[in-house]
Amino acid sequence: MSVVIGVPASAEHETRSPIIGDVVKKLAALGARVLVQRGATDRAFITPESLGEVDWADTSAEVIAGSDIVWTVGPLSASDEEALRPGQILVGMLAPWSDAARAVSLAERGVTAFALELLPRISRAQSMDVLTSQGSASGYQCVLLAAARAPKFFPMITYAAGTIRPSRVLVIGAGVAGLQAIATAKRLGAMVQGYDVRPETREQVESLGAKFVDTGVHAVGEGGYARELTDDERTQQAAALAKAVAEADVLITTAAVPGRRAPQIITRSMVEAMKPGSVVIDMAAEGGGNVEGTVAGKDVRIGGARVAGPVNLPARMPVHCSEMFAKNLFNFTAPMITDGALALDWSDEVIAGTAFTRDGQVVHPVVAQVLGLSAPRPTASGAAETDADSTDAEEPSA
Repeated sequence: MSVVIGVPASAEHETRSPIIGDVVKKLAALGARVLVQRGATDRAFITPESLGEVDWADTSAEVIAGSDIVWTVGPLSASDEEALRPGQILVGMLAPWSDAARAVSLAERGVTAFALELLPRISRAQSMDVLTSQGSASGYQCVLLAAARAPKFFPMITYAAGTIRPSRVLVIGAGVAGLQAIATAKRLGAMVQGYDVRPETREQVESLGAKFVDTGVHAVGEGGYARELTDDERTQQAAALAKAVAEADVLITTAAVPGRRAPQIITRSMVEAMKPGSVVIDMAAEGGGNVEGTVAGKDVRIGGARVAGPVNLPARMPVHCSEMFAKNLFNFTAPMITDGALALDWSDEVIAGTAFTRDGQVVHPVVAQVLGLSAPRPTASGAAETDADSTDAEEPSA
């Protein structure tokens, strides 16, 4: 009997779809079927006809009841999670760090949940990496939001009476989102500076035509992410950044530490020192913000600057973000399907490393530690065993 991939409708605020027509065809080639809730793809501008050969259901409950694997963009609603059954597989961006009660509930239901935020940062997993694909869209959107709010041109403009100088854009954080923001701001003609506490990002920033701001603070962490700074390092960083922030017409911040509050890098006094009409886009607003005074989902005034805290930026681009997300999901799920049947290989570091809940437990050790749960450890048989005293968790890597 063919494995069934189920796609229930997303939350009301979510426009992206985890399924597109090309992925339906690829799943069919593996012997899998797809069951979709009616209307689930409408907000991504994906028509039923474009999906091709799929089965349809009227409710999310019907989709979940008829599926072996459930694909989702974000966490399911409480009622949909309650409909999940033991042994069922859930795959998507599940915000594993955010809610201990929900994590325990999924585990106790016997659900095998894969949170794609936990995907190991290895070369083989790049085609599955939703953080990269969706982060790229977020960085792009940050610049468009800034340009729409800015009272100045981004590029240099020459007109009959003279020349207007280009805007100065400072991007904090040189991960996927930050680098995309730098590249987009350069395409719009701005003078761009980039900053990151990881010194190896200098070459990437400069390769995009931006100038690297060197504060003398370096904080290389696990998995290509930055570690948290010490108090002394924060003080040194703040002093060095203050001048660059004051000179910028646009400030875009993208720094985050997975599983923890976003680091507060920009103080209120720094923003107050910016020129009147300056614009700040804090991409980390949902995680607490990189900028003191940011309010998630709102624009606020700090001094003469306008500070925006946009949320769920990829949902502003549902067509391409759905395409990227669906292909990431397929690349992750395809190795689990052999001749149309489920065949999970728990020796695969991608599958094992992305597992959030399994066998009745929250099995990811870092997530368990962040949520204050018993940290699991593998036994010789591959099953998880808990140890409430375990302190071996690493810095979050996704």
